Amino acid sequence: MLHFIKGTLAMHFTGGVVIENGGMGYEVNVPDNSSVYLAKEGQQIMVFTAVIVREDDISIYGFSDKESLQMFRRLMTVNGVGAKAALSILSALPVGELHKAIVFEDAALLTKANGIGKKIAQRIVLELKDKLDAAEAITGGASIQDISNVKANEKGEAVNALIALGYSKGEAVEALAGIAENDLTVEDYIKRALKRLC
Repeated sequence: MLHFIKGTLAMHFTGGVVIENGGMGYEVNVPDNSSVYLAKEGQQIMVFTAVIVREDDISIYGFSDKESLQMFRRLMTVNGVGAKAALSILSALPVGELHKAIVFEDAALLTKANGIGKKIAQRIVLELKDKLDAAEAITGGASIQDISNVKANEKGEAVNALIALGYSKGEAVEALAGIAENDLTVEDYIKRALKRLC
């Protein structure tokens, strides 16, 4: 329906902003920690949007980047996580930290978000950990295409090899994240990681 909205930040409200575009004011729910929410009134902004339609409500959720929007949509695929809960999680954790928390199976970190209890946090980790890219977690949530000076492909292959050896994705990613060198072969990454795991 709406891919993005670009316009002037007209006003703030609790949990969102009003964006003026073409003589209309769009009420958009945004994460509290986002650059959109922290922007000043009168500033030009753009948000990538998700329109959530319910029987008695139509709401717009906006994000400053596509990665946050994608994570918002992924969170809502988890049973028991609606739009408000997903927004609460993204308000408590930047998308990179959230990505790491899920891959490292750190459910406790997710409970920092308002309204997210231990059971829901564990369900999020359980349902999403295998859907997220381990190489992205190693590099702080950035996509492989956006990374320079880091051989994310080699580290990604090393993660898969360690999983095949019986280690969990969290253990594999954590071991590789602790290796400072960025110019090793897949075999070298695996050898270094195994030393850290033993």
